Amino acid sequence: MSLFDQQGNRETDRLELTPEGEGVFARFVGGLGEGARYGLRAGGPFAPEKGLWFDPDKLLADPYAVQIDRSYAYDTRLTASERGVDTAALVPKAVVRERASEIAPAPPLFRPGGLIYEVSVRAFTMRHPDIPVHDRGTLRALAHPAVIDHLARLGVSAVELMPVTAWIDERHLPPLGLANAWGYNPVTFMALDPRLAPGGLADIRHAVAALHDAGIGVILDLVFNHTGESDALGTSLSLRGLDSRAYYRHAADGQLVNDTGTGNTVNCQHAIVQELVLDSLRHFVREAGVDGFRFDLAPVLGRLETGFDADAPLLRAIRSDPLLGDRILIAEPWDIGPGGYQLGNFRPPFLEWNDRYRDDVRRFWRGDAGTLGGLATRLAGSSDVFAKAGEGVSRTVNFIAAHDGMTLADLVAYRLKHNDANGEGNRDGHDDNLSWNNGFEGPVSDPQVVLRRRNDARALLATLFASRGTIMLTAGDEFGRSQKGNNNAYAQDNELTWLDWSGRDQELERYVAALSRLRRSVPALTETGFLSGRPVGGDAIPDVEWLTEAGRTMRERDWHDGRRLAMVMAGGTPDGGRLAIVVNGDEQPTTFVLPDRNGFGWTAALDGGPAVDSQPLAGRSVAFMIERKDASNGE
Repeated sequence: MSLFDQQGNRETDRLELTPEGEGVFARFVGGLGEGARYGLRAGGPFAPEKGLWFDPDKLLADPYAVQIDRSYAYDTRLTASERGVDTAALVPKAVVRERASEIAPAPPLFRPGGLIYEVSVRAFTMRHPDIPVHDRGTLRALAHPAVIDHLARLGVSAVELMPVTAWIDERHLPPLGLANAWGYNPVTFMALDPRLAPGGLADIRHAVAALHDAGIGVILDLVFNHTGESDALGTSLSLRGLDSRAYYRHAADGQLVNDTGTGNTVNCQHAIVQELVLDSLRHFVREAGVDGFRFDLAPVLGRLETGFDADAPLLRAIRSDPLLGDRILIAEPWDIGPGGYQLGNFRPPFLEWNDRYRDDVRRFWRGDAGTLGGLATRLAGSSDVFAKAGEGVSRTVNFIAAHDGMTLADLVAYRLKHNDANGEGNRDGHDDNLSWNNGFEGPVSDPQVVLRRRNDARALLATLFASRGTIMLTAGDEFGRSQKGNNNAYAQDNELTWLDWSGRDQELERYVAALSRLRRSVPALTETGFLSGRPVGGDAIPDVEWLTEAGRTMRERDWHDGRRLAMVMAGGTPDGGRLAIVVNGDEQPTTFVLPDRNGFGWTAALDGGPAVDSQPLAGRSVAFMIERKDASNGE
């Protein structure tokens, strides 16, 4: 252990730890008070071909550090193979902190079926005019009344914060003058990044408390699948130098396994790693009071030598832990390793990001043939994915756009990716985005093209809010944020990704707020049970009917060739009225005939209006109709 002065610049002492068995080394150091700076060093064989990287010249961050004194910054001298250079001046120091009082456990505010709002703290707040300059880009900005008001207007059930723990830039970024803007390249799993939390743990506690006071939950997006130490050409900052064979997966020949595409894969089979992950999760529940977690590339957490196992020790331990078992748990159910696509295969209570929803909705609104049936399945909660084991409720997290990929506005304005700003010759990022440009690529002044794009964005958003299950909206998509066609903007910590609050589309924002109010008011939209097409609960009407625009039941040919449908669900109003979600994916307008029922009448759900028995609908649009008791009599 190396001790440092209060500035973390000068090494003041070096103390040897005592082995206590089973790979544990410890030492009690008297007289160290709060604020003391320290790092670790580890000696042993240096044999990279065997996965051994011990080097006492490398200062290493404590994996259990809860605060560090500066951000990680890439430097070639940190490279693991670079020997004979003391890296103390280059590595953040862990800061000794007195343990804060634990936050009393409370049930999560978020419930499945609600609206998750995905937020990059820095991008979300950097250009917000109401936030004080010194708070912009930080967690404390999330507690500002202007932010809370915006989230409340949108009816956000929980914010999902993209990584807030300390990360390092990928080594190819500094020479390009770029920086990691997303944080998916962690080094220490518990320490917050000082750029986002200059006040340490107090900053996240403050933000969570303010959000909770407004009835908004907080979900942390955490990365336990890899670290920023990268591949054999990467750095030695913490886990690699302490015990690479234990913390990372290695092939039989000693090479690092790369199931993540980042150069290394955390060895979640190892007991010491499982303990670290569980302790990290408990830390954020006890010390920050968060409602839950989203797990990046989650199959890594359940991958054994035999492949992915939903009952792998770590996944089982998370589900059964007394402190964690009731938290909201969300899996990104894929990685690039063998058998890495595991959508629908996690155990309850895990929710799962549903990329099949994303892709089927995009295909339908792009105009692909034969996609109406897929759209209906996604609207109804994706039973083909989540009812495989006889489950009665959907665990889907529906989304159309996320941080990774094109923004929602760019989906309807760019057919191709435009990632030249990333410095990789536009080779990075996915090539098939299922996007369309409405006749012109990128910005355009033609009012007809602008109108078509605006209508397409509204149709996509209406589809999302009409979908059964949990839904997720990425911050800024409610008001038309653009990344100029960049579908891999992780390296753009600049105005390309910082939300433009002054230039936002406030009309679109108001539309999304109206969609959200409707969703919260209609039980049929927030319930997560699968639909059967049969009467339920003693009711005389089926829980769902699928109808053509003429009002008759859909037939096989309609599903295959059609572009229009009405999804009519029970549970539209407390007094037994139904909800009709009316979709016209065709270019031409049409009139939908809605099923008549004695004593009830249909009204437009978003803007009210007189009772009607049919709904004119423009091409490429979605409408919501509510059946109300005695509406036809004006009562």
